[in-house]
Amino acid sequence: MGSATGTCEIARLPEDLLSAALALTTPRDACRAVVVSRAFRDAAGSDAVWARFVPRDLPPIAAGELAGPAPPSKKEQFLRLSDRRFPLLLADGLRIQPVPKNPLLAYGLKSMWLDRGSGAKCYMLLARGLHISWGDTPCYWRWTNLPDSRFEVAVLLSVCWFEIRGKIHSKMLSRDTAYAAYIVFKIPVGSYGLDYPPQKASIDTVAGKKIIRKVCLQSYEARHVNRQLPLTPEYNKSYQLGHGRNPVLPQERTDGWMELEMGVFYNKEGDDGEVHFSLLQTSGTSKEGLIVQGIEIRPKKLG
Repeated sequence: MGSATGTCEIARLPEDLLSAALALTTPRDACRAVVVSRAFRDAAGSDAVWARFVPRDLPPIAAGELAGPAPPSKKEQFLRLSDRRFPLLLADGLRIQPVPKNPLLAYGLKSMWLDRGSGAKCYMLLARGLHISWGDTPCYWRWTNLPDSRFEVAVLLSVCWFEIRGKIHSKMLSRDTAYAAYIVFKIPVGSYGLDYPPQKASIDTVAGKKIIRKVCLQSYEARHVNRQLPLTPEYNKSYQLGHGRNPVLPQERTDGWMELEMGVFYNKEGDDGEVHFSLLQTSGTSKEGLIVQGIEIRPKKLG
């Protein structure tokens, strides 16, 4: 009886009041509210709610990225902006180059989308927008297009000095949000030198804090599966001694790529400066076979 009475009381509230309350939550909470009552269902779909979930300070989007009929509602607009399968290329640093065989292919430095649960801004620093040591030297790195990537990728041919760096201004990120940075890549059969020695990932925050992790682009087992090599006790022992404490290993994504978490940082209210990311391994060992799509920066739930 108490539950029914409560539902009736909610139904008496004006829809604009319910919408104002839901607009103070998150997209995830607004979607959950539809099961509470019909009144909440009507309010949760209103433009007043979803207009608040689309950031007012979106970066400039490249021309043609939002081509087609305008979304019929603010909710549909949010769903388009938060579809991470189709990130939006930014106008910042856009490189225009026609690709007749693949009109969906784009050349640029950054892409973005919104996190569907929180509405926070997410970015991919595309390979062309990164500083890759020797990246413009054809005997070390090659630039190409792949069927499962809309953006140009970098293919490692052979280097000893492996260094990838990227940066983003804190004002482009959502305020008071915890972010994680991930290198997004592939390792084809025949790759070499990516499992040992381990790499060093670092993030330099606006506050001057430096976050450092020991990471490994390829696990020992995966490397031997790729090269069809036996897991010898001698190599296994040297591998464990060289790595010491277990490094952070990559995870497979739903899109078929791999990602390796480089670190976590917090973008505070009032932060005004650049956040820098790096992945480094400069031993004399040769490395080859890595395919780099970029560095992805997206919110991470802590705790």
